[in-house]
Amino acid sequence: MRIWHRSPMDGILLGYGVAQLAVMLWLAARWDRPTALGTSFSIGVIAVMVAYNIIVVSHLFTHSPWFVSRKLNAAVSVLNSINIGQSVQAYQLTHVRNHHRFNNDQIGPDGTTRDLSSTYRHGRDGRHTPLPHYAIGGAVRSLMDRGGELLAVTRLWRVGPHEENLRALLAPRQPRRARELRQMQADRAAHCLSLALFAAISWQWVLFCYLPGFFLALVMVNVQNYYRHYGANPRDREADAVSHYGWLYNLFTFNDGYHQEHHLSPGTHWSKLPEVRRSRRASLENRRRIISPLPAMLGFLHFNRPQLHLETESAETR
Repeated sequence: MRIWHRSPMDGILLGYGVAQLAVMLWLAARWDRPTALGTSFSIGVIAVMVAYNIIVVSHLFTHSPWFVSRKLNAAVSVLNSINIGQSVQAYQLTHVRNHHRFNNDQIGPDGTTRDLSSTYRHGRDGRHTPLPHYAIGGAVRSLMDRGGELLAVTRLWRVGPHEENLRALLAPRQPRRARELRQMQADRAAHCLSLALFAAISWQWVLFCYLPGFFLALVMVNVQNYYRHYGANPRDREADAVSHYGWLYNLFTFNDGYHQEHHLSPGTHWSKLPEVRRSRRASLENRRRIISPLPAMLGFLHFNRPQLHLETESAETR
């Protein structure tokens, strides 16, 4: 009987999710007479683990669930909802059905972007949102949303009627719509109950390590998404994202650097993204697009990055 949907290699990603949860439990349990160095270490570990899970592990899962069995995929969604502090099913809706539909679009005639996570959403004059507003402000908003989900215990963590953006992304027909709603409820319940468990083990660790680390992870994820698109041309489907082809980075992030290729074929398994690049080589090489010498997390060090979105607008107004 076949177990894995695409590749047994996805078992590595599953192993990471299990290991992350074990490490977080261990960090909470060993909290005793902390030193400044120990606190800093715990915060850093949480930040890196959560950010990596969001950027790589859960991201890949939302595009290509690992198992043939729905029940196993539902269990993975619950596991990693604990690990990333938010519903993986909700992440799938906002990322796959929104971000990959509108591809970091610019502000339209209605005064906003259709992509809810667009780097242009709070920008002016066709420019990107300033990085601090996007990265730190976005993390603050996410943290407030997670707080609202904690309070949703009164409705057993069901999706509320006020969550219009999320409801609009649900499958239009039953029974898939009902299944997605149930999964989000289960994800949120698992996240909130696990946070209660962490607090029962050590509320001081939750307050002084987990929450700062989680917030830092959200900032890191926003920086990553920002430089995956910064300077790219949102009007060209083959130049609207930024790729990084460093072999070491792509080895440890399961080809996360192939971001333009991922946008061109979001349903393609991570192991096949280099093939997408090869199959589209002629077209991609004839495009003026951005290939970064650095991973997106370090995109702020790519000092001479072109601003293709501004060059395009300038050419159109001549």
